[in-house]
Amino acid sequence: MAVDLAPYRAHRRILTASLVGTAVEFYDFYIYGTAAALVFGPLFFPSESPSAQLMLSFMSFGLAFFARPVGAVVFGHYGDRIGRKSTLVASLMLMGASTLLIAFLPTYAMMGWVAPLLLCILRFGQGFGLGGEWGGAALLAVENAPPGWRARFGMAPQLGAPVGFIAANGLFLLLGLWLSDADFAAWGWRIPFLVSALLVGLGLWVRLKIGETPAFAEALEKDTPVGVPIGELLRHHLVATVAGTFAVVACFAIFYLATSFALAHGTTVLGYPKEQFLLIQLGAILFMAAGIIFAGYVSDATSTQAVLTWGCGATVLVGFVFGPALASGSWPIVGLGLATSLFVMGLVYGPLGAWLTALFPVRVRYTGASVAFNVGGILGGAMAPIVAQALSDRGGTAMVGLYLALAGLVSWGGLMMVRRAAATPA
Repeated sequence: MAVDLAPYRAHRRILTASLVGTAVEFYDFYIYGTAAALVFGPLFFPSESPSAQLMLSFMSFGLAFFARPVGAVVFGHYGDRIGRKSTLVASLMLMGASTLLIAFLPTYAMMGWVAPLLLCILRFGQGFGLGGEWGGAALLAVENAPPGWRARFGMAPQLGAPVGFIAANGLFLLLGLWLSDADFAAWGWRIPFLVSALLVGLGLWVRLKIGETPAFAEALEKDTPVGVPIGELLRHHLVATVAGTFAVVACFAIFYLATSFALAHGTTVLGYPKEQFLLIQLGAILFMAAGIIFAGYVSDATSTQAVLTWGCGATVLVGFVFGPALASGSWPIVGLGLATSLFVMGLVYGPLGAWLTALFPVRVRYTGASVAFNVGGILGGAMAPIVAQALSDRGGTAMVGLYLALAGLVSWGGLMMVRRAAATPA
């Protein structure tokens, strides 16, 4: 059966802006996660205990997740009042500047406590910018979608995640092959942060060429914008916001356990070679992209609610095999475990652009989708590497999967809160 590509061609600029901008944002976010796993501990957080050092590094990583809801409220406010396009440009510029400045930071050996303080400030800036990114990119795609294509258009910003990850970890892999461990720790880790300036320039060039979404333009013609979108959201759409928050927990938990935690734990505690592990992760991330595409097409054929529900069930099952697979010592089993986990992540991530935005009316949609997505990121993403490290220290790698199983149940609960409203096809 031939695939209809006409809607993609007709909206290729919109879809490209949605995907490229998100890829740039996630590249910036992922290079921090990779650097936190590999070098930030000894460079910025001296400690007598390697485990405590890694924990502090992951805490700085998690800081951005707490900045994201703040950015969601601020950027959502302007996105619902003045438009999607200009808000998306501003969020990209903020995160790009924060990422670039990390490349020039002094280390703890150079400036003492000032170094980790500056790192945390810039990390907060990264998270603040990303807080306004995903919701706007999802709206850009979904609000331009033809009838019956919401999930397939909504998967465009989701595909930015694996693209950004491949760019980030691919660059770290090349640096690991070209540089010695000493050179990488001394200055090589700064290169990915410098390269981000080029990618941000590309993202801005694409986004400045697009227009406003039809749904927002129509809403402006019918009524004046909401004065305080977050106030209306909490007064009239609290259940949808809570449901959306819970529903996104699983995708964050799977992703950060299968990437940042797996890389850090695998190359330190389990003793896997860094370059080989990065290569395995690059292969596994392709299964995440496949899961996103599969979920997008099946969601439009059935419903986003159905696909997300099955994905949550699969997340619980993955939780029981993730830890043992990671600790197996066998590259095929490690690769299969990561690939399976990230494919399931695609199932619970791919339909979110269509499902989450449909929970809210146009007048508060930017704020609602952004707040739910980013608060869910605290529960599923910020806590994931930290809790996983603590569980591993107490009961070994096999215990880590319990967090995944719990995340799947939490997201399933969020879906059930709004199952009647969301049961219709995307």
